[in-house]
Parts: sequence; C-alpha cells; structure tokens
Amino acid sequence: MKTQSLLLAIFVGLSSAMTFNAAAQQITADGSSTVYPITVEAARRAGVEIDVSFSGTTAGFRRFCAGETDISDASRPINKEEMEACAEAGVEYVELPIAFDALAVVVNATNDWAQSITVEELRKLWEPAAEGTVTTWQQVREEWPDRPIKLFGRGQDSGTYDYFTTVIVGETRSSRSDYTASEDEEQLVAGIAVNPDALGFFGVGAYFRNWEEMNDLGIDSGDGPVHPAMREVLAGRYQPLARPLFLYVNAASLDSKPDLQEFLRSYLGNIQSWVHFTGYMPLSAQAYDKALERLNARTTGTRFDGELQIGMGIDGLYN
Repeated sequence: MKTQSLLLAIFVGLSSAMTFNAAAQQITADGSSTVYPITVEAARRAGVEIDVSFSGTTAGFRRFCAGETDISDASRPINKEEMEACAEAGVEYVELPIAFDALAVVVNATNDWAQSITVEELRKLWEPAAEGTVTTWQQVREEWPDRPIKLFGRGQDSGTYDYFTTVIVGETRSSRSDYTASEDEEQLVAGIAVNPDALGFFGVGAYFRNWEEMNDLGIDSGDGPVHPAMREVLAGRYQPLARPLFLYVNAASLDSKPDLQEFLRSYLGNIQSWVHFTGYMPLSAQAYDKALERLNARTTGTRFDGELQIGMGIDGLYN
C-alpha cells in the first residue's frame, strides 16, 4: 500500500513538473490584429503551436513591457512611453521588421459615387472638429450625394489607428470619436458589408481577404489617385498610407525558450515566399537577412526615436 502511494506521489509529481515545464515553454504572442494572421500562418507553416492573440498594438505592448508575452506583434514602431515601460520593467527586446503593409480606405460594394478620396478630404472627415458636423457624403465632396456617412475604423489600442491619425489628421491618436471602432478587422468588414453608406479604414490584408464585399478607394496625395496594389506600395507611390510591420521579441525569452529562436528563424527565413498570401507585401531578401542577423546576435533596442516614421522605404530598414 505504501509502495502504491509512493508511486502515485512520484507520478503526480512528475506530471506536475511536465505540465509546469510545458507551460514555461509555451510561446505567447499578442498585439496587432494586422500582424496576427501573419504570425498565425508562420506558426502553421513551421508546425509550431503557439498562443497567439490580438488586442491591438498598443495593448500588446502593455502586456509585452510587463513581461507577459514573448512576442509583440506591432503595426508601428515602439513609442517612447513603451520604451520607458520596458526599460523600467527590465524587458529588453529584439526588433524585427517582417513585412510591408498599406492601410486601405474602403466603402460598401454598392457605393457607385466614390472611387477615390484625397488626403485633405480624409482629414476633413476624420479630424476631431468633424465630430457631429461632417455627417454626409456631400460635406466631404460637393458632387457626392447628400446621404449620411457611416464611419468604421480601428480602435485606440491599435497601431493602425495611431498611424492613420498621425498621417491623416496630423496628430497621433487624435480623431473624431463618433465612429464604429473595433480591434477586430473582420467585425469592421461585416459592418461595412451591410451598410451602403459606410466608409472605413484598416490594414490592406483585411481588404484583400474580403475584396468581394467592398471597394477600396484610390488615395490622392497630390499626384492623382493610387490604389494599394503591391506594385504601388513597393514602389513608394501609395503615400502616406504605407508602413512596415514588426515583431518585438523578449530577449530573455530567446534564452529560456529554445523553440522561440527556431520558430523565428523559420518565420524570417521563409516569409518572403508566402506573406503575399496573407495580403501583405514582403521585404527584400537583404532586409530579411539583416533581421536574421539581429536575431542571431541578440541585437536589442530599436532604430527608431519613438516617433512614427512616415513614408519609410522598405530597403531603408536597418541599412
């Protein structure tokens, strides 16, 4: 009887240790819903099970800088406040660019009057002063119909929101608030798809995944309308709504979780061949080589000064 009890205790102890070790080795990622499908696809292709969620870039950095996640998916560079939070918590990180994205401005598929929109018109529509005052299509452009305009966009925990407000409104996290906001791009897609007067913005990947349900608008920044096609984004013509996407990796996790390093090597080593299937644009081979060098050397910190970089070129990353 005593022998059975002893064996049972040993078995329970070993099971608990194995469970604890599995939990300790679990790779966790959170952050940008724009980057989320890329990380999910990277894990699927690598045959690795990781805990991936999306709460928005800003919310993801809060968890990351508190030491709660191994990877922070980000649709913008880390900002000054987040750098300070990570430093205070003793969290060092490796910054890895993974792809290029464009923000799509979209309307309902039945919209037959808007094919393009200027940056100035977008500013007029989204600036804080527009709240409760710019409420119809005709107020945005005179020849458009006198119909109510229903706005959809990313929430304030989103790096997409940060970038959009910076380049369109001229002030980060400053916009009208009377719009349907969500960190879930598919929820925004669903709302736009059923509202004939809808206009919204989110990462172009969500548009490419749902292109039959909406139309994208050409963005005119002064030289005529440009749509977020891959050739236009990579040539630097889709401005100012193009940007790089990133992973931020906890440096301590790279040492404590060997599978993390292998997963990231697979991620960076193969992404150029498949990232376009998720709706995003690959960086150059040289950019991925440099990212792998940063990973292997554990090069911590950021090349940015805490401010959003507008119109950043693909091959300018870490040259």
